[in-house]
Amino acid sequence: MAHELDFAQFSFGTQVRKSPFSDAALRWGAKGFSVYNHMYIPRDFGDPHQNFWNLVNDAILCDVSVERQVQIKGPDAARFTQYLTCRDLSKCAVGQCKYVLITDQDGGIINDPILLKLAEDKFWLSTADSDVLLWARGVAVNSGMNVEITEPDVSPLQLQGPKSREILRAAFGDGPTALKYFWFTELDWDCVPLIISRTGWSSELGYEIYLRDGIHGDRLWEHIMAVGSPLGLKPGHTSSIRRIEAGMLSYHADMNLANNPFELNLGRLVDLDMEADFVSKSALKRIEEQGVSQQLVGLEIEGDPFTGSNDFFWPIMEGHRKVGTVTSAIYSPRLKKNIALAMVNSEFASVGKKLTVNKLTEMRECSVVPMPFYDPSKSIASAS
Repeated sequence: MAHELDFAQFSFGTQVRKSPFSDAALRWGAKGFSVYNHMYIPRDFGDPHQNFWNLVNDAILCDVSVERQVQIKGPDAARFTQYLTCRDLSKCAVGQCKYVLITDQDGGIINDPILLKLAEDKFWLSTADSDVLLWARGVAVNSGMNVEITEPDVSPLQLQGPKSREILRAAFGDGPTALKYFWFTELDWDCVPLIISRTGWSSELGYEIYLRDGIHGDRLWEHIMAVGSPLGLKPGHTSSIRRIEAGMLSYHADMNLANNPFELNLGRLVDLDMEADFVSKSALKRIEEQGVSQQLVGLEIEGDPFTGSNDFFWPIMEGHRKVGTVTSAIYSPRLKKNIALAMVNSEFASVGKKLTVNKLTEMRECSVVPMPFYDPSKSIASAS
């Protein structure tokens, strides 16, 4: 363990919640925290490049309790959950996870959670950084459906990296290691209830471990680190480098309520032909018919390696005309390139298009390139 610090130096007061793992993360070397879903999230364990290499070569354990769960339960839970999302859930089985979009009456994206189907009448939405609980409860009021919508005591950890399966076996036995990609299992670990899913925000082989009783947070973290450290496990944080390499979108950075699925190349998550109704059905039909005026693309940006990620939405120019915005940018030490996600006017979205990024202090040439930047088939994360 790296050092002992007082969490009070990071405190914003009682309006921001600690997670069940916050103290453990601090003990194991967390140097900085951010706020996400009204909760602290460790964002700094030292060199972000080393954190990236730890992830892609070995394994890291991350506190992602900020992925709060919205639980939808009741006789109409399946119908109501479908009403929230534009993705067809009719074939989703108990024990299965789905990446879904929660969309509003105008087709805007409220959130892009992972859905877990715990029972025919019970679902979790494992959310990104927006208030899905309030939206769902508001929609339910006049829906005429019999559902109960709550935030349960559930806090996930991410165990990610090529050695994660071996570490998971050491921590919890053979059972969870047989999970297929985007499936989960329930587990009683020494009288502590867990759900373990084959998911994660890294595009590496990995798992999420959902603690269902926050009082055991310290104990669970220490157990996983104790069995995992001899196998190469390091404490860490979600890697901006790896998620941008993978073209994984971050809510509030790469998308928000003003964006629709078609702009983000996520039309595969929209089923306008299904029988079931959903909030954004008519709006998304209209958008599909009209087409979109902007599109998310990948960029390679020339010049010296970036230090850290972008703190501003850099303008993208063609001559003196602004034609888009860089949403997320980073230097990839593996690709040895500056890479970025960007929203550009559709007429400038073709691969090979040359543009200029106004990095506020300098102008840099860039090119539109295919995305994802690395492992486009996601063969690493989905490997058996």
